[in-house]
Amino acid sequence: MRHDAIILAGGAATRMGGRDKPGLLVGGRSMVERVAAAVPQAERLVVVGPPRDLPGALFTREDPPGGGPVPALRAGLALAAAPWVALLAGDLPLLLPEHVIALLDAADTPERAAGAVLLDDGGREQWLAGVWRTAALRAALEDYGGRSLHGLLAPSTPYGCACPARPGSTATQWTICGASRRPATTRTDRPKGGVA
Repeated sequence: MRHDAIILAGGAATRMGGRDKPGLLVGGRSMVERVAAAVPQAERLVVVGPPRDLPGALFTREDPPGGGPVPALRAGLALAAAPWVALLAGDLPLLLPEHVIALLDAADTPERAAGAVLLDDGGREQWLAGVWRTAALRAALEDYGGRSLHGLLAPSTPYGCACPARPGSTATQWTICGASRRPATTRTDRPKGGVA
């Protein structure tokens, strides 16, 4: 499927003392380079954040810079042209092309899902690891005044793509997605104290 990629890489990294988290090296490459490598078929690679050494990428900034993921998505989406968009965090160093392909496959349904997101090993949606119909994102943003990606994206009821974790991995590290495809749940759908 034709798609662009939007990588959000301009956060304040307050939990890291303001360090450039997407610029941190993992295995000799920055995290944002590794995320970019996970979308080799993207027609456009849009990075929302400060300019970096990523050949072929288009760079833009949210207004105001550091304003959060919703303004960053707005800025990145302004440069997207393909019918699908991979929306990714700039700090997913273990993301692979196979993950993005699995998400695209999961979202390409007769029911015309708005998108698909990776689920962590606890079944929680990873809103910055997904693919979306570009038109659905634009429609969701049209009247949205909130700051939360969950608040913006969850009402679109994307499919959740469960990816079995490797031993010793964290919640945001995945191996290849399994065939599991189900509508992602929202926090209000989940039973108290657990995952639906």
